[in-house]
Amino acid sequence: MKYFTPRARTQALSFLRPRPLALAAAGLCVITAQAQVSTADSTLLAQNLRAPSLSETVVAATRMQQPLSDLVADVSIVDRESIERSGATGLGDLLARLPGVEMSRNGGPGSSTSLFLRGAETRFTAVYIDGVRMDSQSTGGAAWESIPLGLIDRIEVLRGPAGAVYGSDALGGVIQIFTKRGEKGFAPFVSVGVGNRGTTKLEAGVSGASGTVDYALGLLRDDSDGFNARPIAGQNPDRDGYRNTAGNARLGVQLNATHRLEGTLMVGDTNSGYDNGLGKDDRNLHTMHALGLNWQAQWSSAYKTKFSVTDSRDEYETRPSVYLSDTRLRGYLFQNEWRQDAHQLTAALERREDHLENNPIDRSRSQNGVALGYGYNAGGHTVQVNLRHDEDSEFGGKNTGSVAYGYAITPQWRATASVGTAFRAPTLYQRFSQYGVASLSPETARNAELGLRYAQGSSSFSVVAFRNRVRDLISFAGAGPCASTFGCYANTARAEYKGVTFAASHRVGPVQLHGSLDVQRPRDLDTGKQLARRAKHHGTFGADAQWAGWTLGAEVQASGRRFDTVANTNVLGGYTLVNLYASTRIARDYTLLARVDNLTDKDYQLARNYATAGRTLFVGLKWAPQ
Repeated sequence: MKYFTPRARTQALSFLRPRPLALAAAGLCVITAQAQVSTADSTLLAQNLRAPSLSETVVAATRMQQPLSDLVADVSIVDRESIERSGATGLGDLLARLPGVEMSRNGGPGSSTSLFLRGAETRFTAVYIDGVRMDSQSTGGAAWESIPLGLIDRIEVLRGPAGAVYGSDALGGVIQIFTKRGEKGFAPFVSVGVGNRGTTKLEAGVSGASGTVDYALGLLRDDSDGFNARPIAGQNPDRDGYRNTAGNARLGVQLNATHRLEGTLMVGDTNSGYDNGLGKDDRNLHTMHALGLNWQAQWSSAYKTKFSVTDSRDEYETRPSVYLSDTRLRGYLFQNEWRQDAHQLTAALERREDHLENNPIDRSRSQNGVALGYGYNAGGHTVQVNLRHDEDSEFGGKNTGSVAYGYAITPQWRATASVGTAFRAPTLYQRFSQYGVASLSPETARNAELGLRYAQGSSSFSVVAFRNRVRDLISFAGAGPCASTFGCYANTARAEYKGVTFAASHRVGPVQLHGSLDVQRPRDLDTGKQLARRAKHHGTFGADAQWAGWTLGAEVQASGRRFDTVANTNVLGGYTLVNLYASTRIARDYTLLARVDNLTDKDYQLARNYATAGRTLFVGLKWAPQ
């Protein structure tokens, strides 16, 4: 079985099973970049650890703001400070350091990137930027390489199906991305940085609030000469560099004490190089935008609503090779929330309109959904129930649901359990391209998980076991009813993503330790083979400390061997990466950051015959008046 993506040219991307791996230190298996913040909360990622207040809210689990103490879901949070310290070159690099997340990429930053959440296909993660849905109706899933990391203020990662809340696509989980919101005062900043391989970064922005108006603006420009991404015979031995230019704006107006109007915008333009044969250098040209307008109203102490209109675009083009794919999404959402004592009721009406132009395709479709939710939190018991019905213009009705329960065994220990279903409608490319079959069925998933969490002070531990089974999985099969004699898309597969995620954090003197280990078995249920480009074991381990005005840290990323092909041939070897970072305030308004990634210059691959960056050095300086 093979899975094909239409990017640049029709490339075979294997799609089934990874192999075991020897993790760099099995003893690191218990430690993870998550911290528990209360006896009744979800897991909080603390990449370089930041403990939130108990009143901090998250959106990803139910699509409405909820205190951490009300959540049963498996959620990680990354804040702006953690993003800056990470030194990550792209969003995919950052997320790959989180529990339950793996990355595959065809070359360096700016090239085609896939993320596997709990082993699930990249198209099975629903992605939102300030509430704006991002997706590609060609490849399926968000184009991770086109989302500018430097403009992001906060990320929430929800692991596990969420179809009953979000509708189509959330089979593996949901990632909510937020830009900065202006706060009282005037806060400008400028950040510059340089690294090896001709890398330069420039970020600047301003945010603030005055009276009833708050605002935030940001700009960035990243350039790099890159490295030779295809070091094999028949390809140019040149550097495949990239350039990324992006900006964002956010404007909010508090109309009165109970009504708020807000507009958000993110735009990005990525230009990266790739080899298309000897003497054939092509460019990936990727543009995106996420535009949203929101009206929030607090009608009473118990009842509030939110109405949103959103528009997004994902345009991918290659030159001089001719390829163009343009996805447009329009969304309308009306949410209602009623909260009374320990009870919470939610109701939502949603419409999504998808359009794809990918010659000769010029097609549209729509989905209308209604979602209901009930939450209860009292006496150590937490319950969350969600039901949703979606009416697709092509496939008719789809029902999804989820039930989750949490119980505080002691003030420190908490157990959770949940079950849920989800689906994804075939992309317009899978149905109407030369490889497409209009009669394809939606892919469906059924998930169950159990969790146990401990939290006290600066110490935490969690273990979550999950099993997610997908039916009618769409893969690239042999010749069939489509126009191509090469092969057609078909609902031919069944997959199972099951595993256990260990997470922990603990302070030893001045050093905070954190890490994670995922032990999983993503496999094709029909062949028994491991899903491509996914390992049976992967994890991270980190340590952070404050010393003489410096923040010092080290982290280890490790992954087991994987397969690049569906047949479980072409092994991708396991790897262990060591990263170091340090930051300090060198003056009242200036912060210096230095980072070394892949300290040992490990040679490894995330996709067969595509190189990855060797040792990477970066030094940055940020000016932000205090």
